[in-house]
Amino acid sequence: MKRIVLVVLACLPAIVFAQDGKYTVKGTIGTYNAPSKVYLRYSSDGKTATTDSTTLKNGAFEFSGKVGALPSSAYLLFSEKGTGPAYTDYRMIYLEPGIITVTSPANDLRANAIVKGPKTNTDNEKFQLAYKPINDAQKIIDDKEKAATPEQKNSPEWIKQDKLEQKELDNREIAMNKKFIQENPDSYISLNALENYAYSADYVDIAPLFEGLTPAIKQSESGKKFAERLPKIKAVALGATAPEFAEADTSGKVISLSSFRGKYVLIDFWASWCGPCRHENPNVVKVFNRYKNQKFTILGVSLDRPGAKEKWLKAIHTDGLAWTQVSDLQFWNSKAAGLYAVRGIPQNFLLDPNGKIIGKNLRGDDLEDKLAEIFGKAEEPDKSK
Repeated sequence: MKRIVLVVLACLPAIVFAQDGKYTVKGTIGTYNAPSKVYLRYSSDGKTATTDSTTLKNGAFEFSGKVGALPSSAYLLFSEKGTGPAYTDYRMIYLEPGIITVTSPANDLRANAIVKGPKTNTDNEKFQLAYKPINDAQKIIDDKEKAATPEQKNSPEWIKQDKLEQKELDNREIAMNKKFIQENPDSYISLNALENYAYSADYVDIAPLFEGLTPAIKQSESGKKFAERLPKIKAVALGATAPEFAEADTSGKVISLSSFRGKYVLIDFWASWCGPCRHENPNVVKVFNRYKNQKFTILGVSLDRPGAKEKWLKAIHTDGLAWTQVSDLQFWNSKAAGLYAVRGIPQNFLLDPNGKIIGKNLRGDDLEDKLAEIFGKAEEPDKSK
């Protein structure tokens, strides 16, 4: 899904180094020799990132270690000069008992590597293959946007077509994730697909997909965590009354959600560090200026990092966000984000004057259309005033 930031792309558990089984990761990258290196990066205790490395010899490399019974996401990173791990040429794999082979004819792990191994890695390759048409189509859209002239980018017809193509692709991605989950209920990779799917879907669609997974997957560490989130996802389903919360605004004053009762409110989760959020902000500013005099307002909730208040304030000023902004500056540990089961940003919830959720993840024209449905089509604001 383009222009969102997910808290995690691989939701599988970190390694627990019980003596459950041995993994071996081996393969080749071209015919490189020293100083070229491959790095294996993973989490050893759920928090601490561990990086192993090995020097290539005629392109060959090998890592081995002990891993728990459950698969865990990891990254292979290639550096031709051996100067350290960097996410420029990498491939995500899953550490699991058995032999995982990764082969690439050149220094392009990300695009050309072939991964073979036990079930989770095999399933992941199947998932990546299903995703390839989506990624290819996204690249075409991105390349078209980069090549567009300023005149094209300002053309209403060009903008409309660009948004239509992106929306159609997003819908294809949603359908692909759903299909994979339904066809692979015994795969840990389906939990990743469910995380992606849950960003755009509502509880009524998410819950049956989770229930359709096999008992072994649902009872895994990650399956249990997802099950714990389901009540929160249900609490912010369409038609539910939005959960109450209160956080400090930019001046330190505590603002409660209930203080906005009587107005339509867009709760907008974002952050100064989130590129897709900043890209979407002009659209949000536009609808705010159009409808702010018609019982509509916005409550911005930032997931900025601890100690980053100045960056948060600067982004508000730079982007012209003239509505109430609150944050506890706790990054992904934001209490409000946790309450609303937010795992990706930008994300928003539209409430009616009684606090009932009547829309979710309304971006661009979708937000404009929804507000026009409520208030009628508003006139373009007079920028001279």
